[in-house]
Amino acid sequence: MSTFSLPSPHPAARPRRWALALLRMVGWRIDLPPPSDPKVLLIVYPHTSNWDFPIGLLARWASGWPVRWLGKHTIFVGPFDRLLRSWGGIPVNRSAAGGFIDALAADIRNRDALILAMAPEGTRRRLDYWKSGFLRLAHAADMVLGLAYIDFATRTLGIREYIRLSGDEAADMARIARAYEGVVGHRPELASPIRLKPPVA
Repeated sequence: MSTFSLPSPHPAARPRRWALALLRMVGWRIDLPPPSDPKVLLIVYPHTSNWDFPIGLLARWASGWPVRWLGKHTIFVGPFDRLLRSWGGIPVNRSAAGGFIDALAADIRNRDALILAMAPEGTRRRLDYWKSGFLRLAHAADMVLGLAYIDFATRTLGIREYIRLSGDEAADMARIARAYEGVVGHRPELASPIRLKPPVA
């Protein structure tokens, strides 16, 4: 099993006015209703462009939310490693993702509060299905899902709603798909359909 040390969530910071001003300068706004639970897993959709990263970071700083986020381990190299971690990043080695999810869930269960963000597509390329790791993590760590979005049509980064998984996977995925209707990524053609790969018979 993977082992790691997940950084403790920082106390809520003051919103950084310069980040909010910069977002407004480039025509973006944030719409972030307060978290409904101390432990929230933000799934961010769609993820179709490298532009999602700087917009997401600016929103993190502008809101003052102590959001941690999962990123591919290969970007945490050299001087960028410490910098990205200081910005809330947690490296994920996808070749050992299963063990990582189990260890991450165990760590989160021992925490009083955490806001964690991840892209269920797992890549900027269009895939036929979402990866199911976010469901496993939310169940195992008893986290509420925040349905976060980056909409280039309205230039808004926000959260559509918070939901607690029902245990009915099909119903939960249908509710998630309805919540994301109308959201447009930077490259709409690369947005993966909101569905999970059917189990092998």
